[in-house]
Amino acid sequence: MVKVKVCGITRLEDALFVCQKGADAVGFILYPKSKRFIKAKEVRKITSQLPPFITKVGVFVNEDPRDVLEILSYAHLDFAQLHGDETPQECEYIGANRVIKVFRLKTEEEIEKIKPYIGKIRAILLDTYDSKVYGGTGKPFNWEIAIKVKETFPEIPLILSGGLNPENVEKAVRTVKPYAIDVSSGVETEPGIKDRDKVEVFIRNAKCTF
Repeated sequence: MVKVKVCGITRLEDALFVCQKGADAVGFILYPKSKRFIKAKEVRKITSQLPPFITKVGVFVNEDPRDVLEILSYAHLDFAQLHGDETPQECEYIGANRVIKVFRLKTEEEIEKIKPYIGKIRAILLDTYDSKVYGGTGKPFNWEIAIKVKETFPEIPLILSGGLNPENVEKAVRTVKPYAIDVSSGVETEPGIKDRDKVEVFIRNAKCTF
């Protein structure tokens, strides 16, 4: 069964609700320029009240690796999701078992960009390219490229993101068969505020696929 991560959490009530409805992971965006930015001290307050066995992910963009490690520890986060131009060496410094590296690929030819990261990251996350923002675009990722990435690097978990919503998530999971899916804007009423009806339908549709 596919894993579901709900990202862009800014409120404890939303975090608890998505966990109650079956989310496997929650994500917190620690990038100050994001519309869903949350401070580490607020993340810590939320993560300390979540149920056990929920994976907690911090999202970073071109952050100093030393600061990433400090925030992971302070805010009780399990993984660092790196959305910027982080190098394989920076990923390795943070820890191969703790890094989810985001790749915003535009063509199949760009899949080669992933190769230097293999062995230095725990998972690949594919998101839609946008020259103005790092993630949260609401635009679908090219699923054919996702399938090609999965075929090229079968040894590493693939997380699919980009424009997923309650209406298309079932088709996305059936088509790509990713290890996990990641949603943010597709289940919101506004940036950082989750729509409970959308969350419930999204998770149900994702997990009832097989």
